[in-house]
Amino acid sequence: MKPVVDGLEEEMSGRLDVIRVDIHTVGGRELADQMGFEYTPTFILFRADGTELWRQVGGLDVDRLRQSVGK
Repeated sequence: MKPVVDGLEEEMSGRLDVIRVDIHTVGGRELADQMGFEYTPTFILFRADGTELWRQVGGLDVDRLRQSVGK
């Protein structure tokens, strides 16, 4: 999954910020609890204003992401 996310991060540079959270750290666990996710990988897409657009657990639907960001 990492190569896919890395590629999307590069492809959508300037339109998409990728933040990776390690839920095995104290800070990561706190953020996971705050955001309400417990499985990895979990992908959450937010608008610039912080509103959650969608979330997906497991594999990432690359086409959905591209549509949401506006390729």
